[in-house]
Amino acid sequence: MQTIYIVEDDRNIREIEMLALKNSGYRVQGFGTAKEFYAALAAKLPTLAMLDIMLPDEDGISILQTLRRRSDTKKLPVILVTAKGEEIDKVRGFDCGADDYIAKPFGVMEMIARVKALIRRSAAEESRFLTLGNVFLDGEKRMAYVDDRPVELTLKEYELLHLLMLNKGIVLSRDLIMERVWDGYESESRTLDMHIKSLRKKLGASAGMIRTMRGVGYIAEALPDAAPAVRDGAPAPQED
Repeated sequence: MQTIYIVEDDRNIREIEMLALKNSGYRVQGFGTAKEFYAALAAKLPTLAMLDIMLPDEDGISILQTLRRRSDTKKLPVILVTAKGEEIDKVRGFDCGADDYIAKPFGVMEMIARVKALIRRSAAEESRFLTLGNVFLDGEKRMAYVDDRPVELTLKEYELLHLLMLNKGIVLSRDLIMERVWDGYESESRTLDMHIKSLRKKLGASAGMIRTMRGVGYIAEALPDAAPAVRDGAPAPQED
């Protein structure tokens, strides 16, 4: 479940926002101060953050600037909540890296629509370039690289590796992989095993990043001694 953090010092507004997003299927945490928000970030990063500009201890613009300086939150989707008519706040917000804004007073349906749209855009951007250890996927060229060297993959091998890397650290069942990569039409599970074997061979020393979870499926995890891969033109990978 995707998690949204709301930083809003008006308790009534915060509770309305939280209830609306919870009813839309999100996990939500609300904070009245920047201090509480930073404490929560240290424990878990959210999928998206909504920041009110006017806060008692630190304004939303300042929080946003802090987020963009940190390696772990520089790409965190952020919606700024501004007072109606304060155009200067909107301009400052975009200049500092805000992804979207909502002006008070706003409708609940508009808020939910903006949250969903931003999460979709962010997910699409994130899946274009994937890095796990020293393995890099370029979604625009549909190419894989190991230690900056191109690796020739078949269409299904690429889709399989993309699925595993997109869900790094998560065990994917055999049935789920067959459904996502082969559209559920391929009933011979041996096909998956053969593709995993071929993929590991092509990854060479990085083959260990794909682990077999017996009786369940597969998981992709960075090898302990693997240096992060970086390609020209791609966003710098974030630290896990």
